[in-house]
Amino acid sequence: MKSLFTGVVTGLSLVLATAAHGYDRITGAEFASRSEVIAPNVMAATSQPLATQIALDIMRRGGNAIDAAIAANAALGLMEPTGNGIGGDLYAIVWDAKTQKLHGLNASGRSPLSLSYDMLAHELQKLGRTDLPPHGMLPISVPGAVDGWFELHQKFGSMPMADVLQPAIGYAEQGFPVSELIAYYWDRSVPVLSPQPGDFVGTFTINGKAPVKGEMFKNPALANTLKQLAVKGRDAFYKGDIAVEIDRFMRANGGYLRFADFANHRSSWVEPVGVDYKGYTLWELPPNGQGIAALQMLQILKNFDLKASGFNTPQSLHLLVEAKKLAFEDRAKFYADQDFNQAPVAGLISAEYGRERAKLIGDKAAKRVDAGNPNLYQGDTIYMTTADKHGNMVSLIQSNYRGMGSGVVVPGLGFVFQDRGQLFSMDKQHANVYEPGKRPFNTIIPAFITKDDKPLVSFGVMGGAMQPQGHVQILINMADYGMNLQEAGDAARWQHLGSTEPTDSSEMYLQNGGYIEVERGIPYETVRELMKKGHDVRYGLGGYGGYQAIMRDHANGVWIGASESRKDGQAAGY
Repeated sequence: MKSLFTGVVTGLSLVLATAAHGYDRITGAEFASRSEVIAPNVMAATSQPLATQIALDIMRRGGNAIDAAIAANAALGLMEPTGNGIGGDLYAIVWDAKTQKLHGLNASGRSPLSLSYDMLAHELQKLGRTDLPPHGMLPISVPGAVDGWFELHQKFGSMPMADVLQPAIGYAEQGFPVSELIAYYWDRSVPVLSPQPGDFVGTFTINGKAPVKGEMFKNPALANTLKQLAVKGRDAFYKGDIAVEIDRFMRANGGYLRFADFANHRSSWVEPVGVDYKGYTLWELPPNGQGIAALQMLQILKNFDLKASGFNTPQSLHLLVEAKKLAFEDRAKFYADQDFNQAPVAGLISAEYGRERAKLIGDKAAKRVDAGNPNLYQGDTIYMTTADKHGNMVSLIQSNYRGMGSGVVVPGLGFVFQDRGQLFSMDKQHANVYEPGKRPFNTIIPAFITKDDKPLVSFGVMGGAMQPQGHVQILINMADYGMNLQEAGDAARWQHLGSTEPTDSSEMYLQNGGYIEVERGIPYETVRELMKKGHDVRYGLGGYGGYQAIMRDHANGVWIGASESRKDGQAAGY
């Protein structure tokens, strides 16, 4: 009996020891919560399983990856209103199999033409604020997502738009069961947003309360709006009855968006910019988004041997955090609407500038960090991705900002307006200063990786300032630490907070070093050693992003999918 008990204890100790180090799967996969999904023809990965299934169904019926992405995004606006919807903005990177080329789309909206800087400053003064509020009328900018859908569809789509939008319309009319994490965030949003003008309560609650996990939810008003888009196209939203109704509501309730703002709106096709890291090229979109912060980090980090430092060791995390600090001070100073202030993008992402910034990293945590001079080197959110049998891949991100956005809902339209305008600065000397008709700094960024000039990975990591930090972590996990697509997303993450923001004064800079939040999967030995280097380290729950990814396995001619274990999502294919 004694020997048996000893064996049990020994076995238990082995299980606990291996689990603590991540080796708790039969296959020995160190960091993965689940296996990668592999399929021969198509793949979709979204943050809500029903949306993933819609994407697959669209492709079964003859649609391509672009049609599938639009259909899934429309469904996510209904099923995950805590992160996105047609009241928000959209960005996408598309690999077009026909031309073998990447295309970038900036479908973000602009500030109201009728709201001048002085008028906004006066409104803020009445509220006792020096910055824009997170809710209400003042932070609302023109929603760009709908125009983004139609731009993508016109350029690459193959299925009639009415068919693409029909699944979302059906679920909006007949209802869908609310999933677990979405129900959690929905419940947190309702008491905050219910007091805002319009019909938030009537549209997004059931008898005044958020729907709970598993409860069926319908949005007939959104179904009606989507039907108008299906029949009349994008002009129904930007030049038709919807725009007229929004104008009427805004005038009656102290808002500033007008019909002209919608009629003048346009998306922008932009060239993605890329940086090579150990044979992998990470592609991002240029500002007003923050994507190039990830590229700046990589240009700094390639001057160090992260592989030799080891995964989530004190030295590797120290280097990653210090690179983030340097990149984010530039982000705060230079990233803005390129139509109003041209950022020195080529200089910011150049290898030479990265080398110079890398020299500023020492063995201790930097407390003060300033923006550099790149001119010398000039030369809440959803993420989803789809891929089809032709080889097309779509990397798409869409958001209301701050969860459910401004809280403002025009009765009868079924969606909440974003509050992206909160990300303007009120410093007149700042590149990101508020101006009428200007795009605010935007946090949402899709990503794409190529290798040997071939498409490799379409991916994103949603979640505010976490996004560029997450993009870098994913790539490094694969390039330096040999992780597969699922492991790269499931591995314990970190994020650095406290950097200067694009909403701050142009004279501000990081003075106290900020702080690091880590997931509990990061060893305490690492946390302790980081503290010895002068880092303020804290444990955080949530806020580490929402990863979805698709990889092309060129050798076998198959798709590999991965979905965030921290979300409700699903990767699936056939």
